[in-house]
Amino acid sequence: MTEVIETSQVKYESPTQVVLRRFFRHKLAPLATILFLLMVSSALLAPLSPYTPTQQAPANAFQPPSASHWFGTDELGRDIFTRILYGGRISLSVGLLATALTLVLGVLVGALAGYYGGWVDNLLMRITDAFLSFPVVLVLILISSLLRDLPIAIMRNSVLVVILVISALSWMWSARLVRSLVLTIRERDFVIASRALGAADHRLILIHILPNCIGPILVNGTLEMAYAVILESGLSYLGFGVQPPTPSWGNILASAQLFVFKAPWMAIYPGVMIFIAVMCINYIGDGFRDALDPYVIHTKEKF
Repeated sequence: MTEVIETSQVKYESPTQVVLRRFFRHKLAPLATILFLLMVSSALLAPLSPYTPTQQAPANAFQPPSASHWFGTDELGRDIFTRILYGGRISLSVGLLATALTLVLGVLVGALAGYYGGWVDNLLMRITDAFLSFPVVLVLILISSLLRDLPIAIMRNSVLVVILVISALSWMWSARLVRSLVLTIRERDFVIASRALGAADHRLILIHILPNCIGPILVNGTLEMAYAVILESGLSYLGFGVQPPTPSWGNILASAQLFVFKAPWMAIYPGVMIFIAVMCINYIGDGFRDALDPYVIHTKEKF
């Protein structure tokens, strides 16, 4: 006897609902998302602090954490908690904007190389390989120093310089990833059919191919953002990134190295913030990978 299944018992979910459900099934991704949103919200609300990031009070120098100064004070009596909040605005903004520029450039190069192939592919991939051969930190330091010496007012903005130099040396991995995806998708039947119907190349790339690469690009973007935050912190720590008096987690950590034994809280809190931010971004990316990967088998899903 044929078993009849009532259609009313079948629960329909949109693709967005499926992705969200799979994302929240991840053990650590939801917690990482909450922590990261809390960090972003705290940074945005930094002006509500009763102190300013540059407000000095030498009489209160090296005060340990207390009710009036939650993270203590530094050698100039500045409130470390306030400086970390404002530093988070810089570090997270640099990470986000540098990642956006990195993805735009990487997706453009990878899509052109993968779609056209031939000499276009060879030329773009050899340029990519050349950039991959550069020692990243040394080149970042060199470019950062050169850009600041240019007679252009906008280039004297250390935040803009850091964003540009990080983007200039971080797009290659995105380009190679997108190229490999486009090489596969361009041979699919729906792309061949669209081409046969007369679709232009730019329409095939933008409408038919790249939307099918969103998942891997999004996951790679989270990894790029974590990498950008680390690079910005490293550059600022070495003195070639965001320059004082503008606070960032890297230069706050750099100013604490001389007093690490006398006032360890000066180094602990910015270091912990960098660690938490990078870990949260990585776990969010891991959650998106599980949610967007069509080949992941979800054995416990209930439909």
